[in-house]
Amino acid sequence: MPRYFFNTRIGDELISDPEGEQLRDPDQAWEIARAMIRELLKLEGAEGGLLNATLEVTDDAGEIVLEFPFTEAILDMTGEAATRH
Repeated sequence: MPRYFFNTRIGDELISDPEGEQLRDPDQAWEIARAMIRELLKLEGAEGGLLNATLEVTDDAGEIVLEFPFTEAILDMTGEAATRH
């Protein structure tokens, strides 16, 4: 299984994920990224520029597989809440 690294970029600062996670594919990495962002925002709120942050998911070669803006996770959360019955 490939290993994916979840690095957080806030402005010019990059907080690296040195360990990463073995996941089946980029789709699963996207799911994990979304869950990580939601949990972080739940715990930390929008403090420290988190609304301007992006989660950069890279593969073993250091290539960016996906970039997940924190604001996208918030918009996704709002949409879910509005459609639940």
